[in-house]
Parts: sequence; structure tokens; C-alpha cells
Amino acid sequence: MGHFGIQKTLDMLHEHFYWPHMKRDVHKLCERCIVCKQSKSKLLPHGLYTPLPIPDCPWIDISMDFVLGLHRSKNGKDSIFVVVDRFSKLVHFIPCKKVDDAIHIADLFFKEVVRLHGLPRSIVSDRDTKFLSHFWRTLWSKLGTKLLFSTTCHPQTDGQTEVVNITLSSLLRAVIKKNIKSWEQCLPHVEFAYNRVVHSAIHYSPFEIVYGFNPLTPLDLLPLPNNSVFQHKDGKSKAKFVRKLHENVKANIEKKVESYIKQANKGRKKVVFEPGNWVWVHLRKERFPASRKSKLQQKGDGLFQVLSKINDNAYKIDLPSKYGVSATFNVVDLSLFDAGDEDYNLRTNSSEEGGNDEDIGRGMTKATNLEDIQGLGGPMTRAKAKKAKEALNFLVTTLLETSPSLKEEEIKMIHLIRIEDLEE
Repeated sequence: MGHFGIQKTLDMLHEHFYWPHMKRDVHKLCERCIVCKQSKSKLLPHGLYTPLPIPDCPWIDISMDFVLGLHRSKNGKDSIFVVVDRFSKLVHFIPCKKVDDAIHIADLFFKEVVRLHGLPRSIVSDRDTKFLSHFWRTLWSKLGTKLLFSTTCHPQTDGQTEVVNITLSSLLRAVIKKNIKSWEQCLPHVEFAYNRVVHSAIHYSPFEIVYGFNPLTPLDLLPLPNNSVFQHKDGKSKAKFVRKLHENVKANIEKKVESYIKQANKGRKKVVFEPGNWVWVHLRKERFPASRKSKLQQKGDGLFQVLSKINDNAYKIDLPSKYGVSATFNVVDLSLFDAGDEDYNLRTNSSEEGGNDEDIGRGMTKATNLEDIQGLGGPMTRAKAKKAKEALNFLVTTLLETSPSLKEEEIKMIHLIRIEDLEE
């Protein structure tokens, strides 16, 4: 009644029934309830924090994203192409247009990034259509750069770039004030300011990590003693300084990642699925808009089979093409469906049209065998009564087919057997 859950169902049953292991049976029933799985689906605290590998030096592992929804500037730009070095945290903010295709984005990347820092070893990005295009994949495959994509609607995979986007928006709001369309003219100043300040995770400025010194600012032009810019005139000492700097940066990043892991794993648990497992999928509004138009529509769907494991937090499932989304899901959107002792396929119907009726008798499930209802304990529920009735009908039909000499009176007596006698 109402599908209220384990405790309320148990309280209601206690008013009328009792049998051994009652709480365990109610728990199993509620865990396998299809209606509850569909209507009460939610994000689960599955999966531990899994950081990306820490690079060894600047500009070999980068991440990229777009900031969209900006007012059109004087040059017709309405978006920002954000590129972040995952080691030094140095950023490049490149103005672009939302309608730019992968070819134009690649041109911007070579002009503004590769020209200064060379080709990267890996690129982390979301599943934007530009990054998923055939041209983009083919280009980096030919150059030997590995593309790493986050799962859909899971920006935590590239959390560093998401944080940079938030900081960029705050800096632009502070600089442009009321003249919103002047954001493109302010972008170089914002990029310089971001790269000059000390980063909280590495305790150095991104500019110093890449170039070995901090650039001059208006404060440095004041008549104050400042010899820090030219403190390494000898080439060997400068190279030694840079190597030591990179070692300190990597140590600081590792220390910061450890604190992130400790904080992020609070209240979470490691859940691992194996290929072949049946899972339920939580239907997010932003990912399944057609399935979540109304508040009264189902919030989950299933059952879907796990096809492969990408890592501990990402899996590829056998998702029907009607959904039109990527089949890769983060573990927070998945929950294991425990089918218990049932050995039938929950997604198929044994009475499909076009089948052979003669084969149904041979392929009957356990519910149609007499042995399965022997030893039924506890109160007789509707489900148990239905199960017993199906078994008796199957027994009578079998006797009629296998024993034509059996008298009609004997068959009637078999059909009138009481449920209680089956327990013996």
C-alpha cells in the first residue's frame, strides 16, 4: 500500500501477520520492487574520489572547456575557450564563437597554445560536440595525443577547469562592471592577473612555475628594491632552480590531492559492478529531458546490463538507442538490482507473440513446478496463492497429457488438493 518503504511496510504487516524472518523478507521485497525503483530513483553516494594522474612538468597534460552564454562583443565573440595546464595551473582564455566548429577550435588551439607550449600528451575535456567530432579525434590520434572524456553530466571529472570557469566569471564581473559587452577587451588583463597570483594548491604562481620567475607588475615599477626577477643569472643555477621548483610543485599537488580525497570520501562508499550485472539508471533532468518533463514521470529506468567497466567510477551499459545519449554512466547514477533466486529474465516476456505453445511447457519457470511450492510457510498471500494455483494447473495438464488412462474423478481430486497439503 503506497510503496512507503521497508519500515512502514513492516509496521503495517505487524498489525495482521507474523512469520519467522519477517523483517528480512520485507527488506528483500522492497529492494526488488520495480515501482519503487522507478519512482524513487535518486543519486547515490557511490564511488570514491579518484584523482587524475599528477603530471611531472608543465604543459604535457591539459584540460579544456568553454564558457558560454556571454553577450556578443564588438568583434562578434560570445564564448571563451578555456585551456588549463594541470601541473602549473597556467591558463589561457581565448575568445571564440559558440558556432565555431572543431576545425576553427583546433586552429585557435595551435595559434594560442601549441605556439607557446608545444603539443600536449593528454587532453581532458567534457563531451562537447566539438571534442567528440571525427575531425578532433582524428587530429589528435595522428599527433599521438590521448583524449580523455568525462562522463555526461558529471563535471567533477574535470573539476579543475570548472573551478577556473567560476573564477573567470567572478573576475570578469569585477572588472567590466556595467559595460557587459567589453568583456573581450578585459580578457587579457584577467588572464594575466590569474596567472600572476599564488595558487592555493601549489603555493606558487602559475607564471613562475612555467618561466621560473614572476613577471613585472605595476607594483614592481615603483621605486622599491626588488632583485628577485634577476636572481638567477647563471644558467646552471637557473636550471637547478627550475627542477627544484617543479619537485616542490608536484609535492604540493600530491599533498593537496590527499586532503581532497579525505574530504570527498566522507559519506561515500566504493561500489563496483561487473560486466553482465543488471543495474537501474537514475534519469537526470538535464540528461533525459524528454523522460523528465513532468514531476509525475518516473525518475529511474531499468533493467540495463553492464557491458564494460571503464574504471571504478564509470561504466558502459546496454542502453537502448531511443534515449539518444551516451551509454557511459558514472557510478552515482547506477544501482545494482538484486534478482535474488529468480533465474528468469526480468526484461523478457515468456508469452511473446509468435512463440510455440508446445515449448512453453518445457520451458516453464520455477513458479510452475510443484516442487517450488512445497514447504510454503507463513500466511498465504496473493502471490503465494497464485504460485500454487499455477503449479496445480500445470500438474493437472501434465497428467492429462502423460496419463490418458487416468480417470476423470482422480484428476478432479488432484485439482482439489489444499495448499496446506503441499507442504507435506
